[in-house]
Amino acid sequence: MSVRGDPSSAAGLPQSARPLGGEERSDDRGDPTSALLHVESVGAGPPLVLLHGWAMHSGIWGPLVPRLARRFRVHAVDLPGHGHSALPSPFSLDGAVAAISAATAGQPSPIAVLGWSLGGLLAMRWAKHEPSRIGRIALVATSPRFAATADWPHAASAETLRRFGDELSVAWKLTIQRFLALQVQGSEHGRATLAALREQVFARGEPLPKALRDALEVIVTVDLRADVPAIAQPAIVISGERDTLTPPAAGRWLAGHLPRGQFALVRGASHVPFLSHAERFAEALDGFLDGR
Repeated sequence: MSVRGDPSSAAGLPQSARPLGGEERSDDRGDPTSALLHVESVGAGPPLVLLHGWAMHSGIWGPLVPRLARRFRVHAVDLPGHGHSALPSPFSLDGAVAAISAATAGQPSPIAVLGWSLGGLLAMRWAKHEPSRIGRIALVATSPRFAATADWPHAASAETLRRFGDELSVAWKLTIQRFLALQVQGSEHGRATLAALREQVFARGEPLPKALRDALEVIVTVDLRADVPAIAQPAIVISGERDTLTPPAAGRWLAGHLPRGQFALVRGASHVPFLSHAERFAEALDGFLDGR
């Protein structure tokens, strides 16, 4: 696990969306035999792992990290094939969870996990697979199923999501930009949030196209509804009121079916509430992570 950051300086980090450290990209990033994940750590206290969403990297957490690092040892993970991380081949839900688990193997239990969007799927799976190791989980703008079906209307259509996959092979950078725009659709601070996302998306270089395709397939196909009742850890589900990718109805369902779940709605927000409505988001998160 690559570690950067002085615990004593965490409170002084600037409130801007930027990577926590400055490590160069690993040369073995595309080696399928490498399970190395890039993890940046800062702060002091019990461990808290941050898992980002599709096509992004852990630098997206920049504005939130200084606040969290005052109370936690924060470990911000670049998912496989994203940011500075290597790509196990292929990207899969269980493969990514195994890589994250291995990269954080030295951390004391219990570990708190904060997962946004795709990262929320990984957080749920990790919590189910390692219940003695994972403590509290915070699930942000996520859902047990991202694609709508006849018995699951709380999602984007599978056709819309698959269209992004089809377009990746033609113009993947443009596809990412379109996906970013979809994430802020309807947000009352959409323009500023989109600017922050665009500034960050390629800040650690270009994600691997294969990782993008495989991870998008996870988003389209995975259905964790049957897993949810078996996730016994305390959990909070935080949804943006105007999120069209993972609507609040999906968040309410998830919180209601988690045995120890609770729900928080960030009014006026879309899919990226921790950027668009940072203070409201942090207020919802703080009490939960502190056990209140």
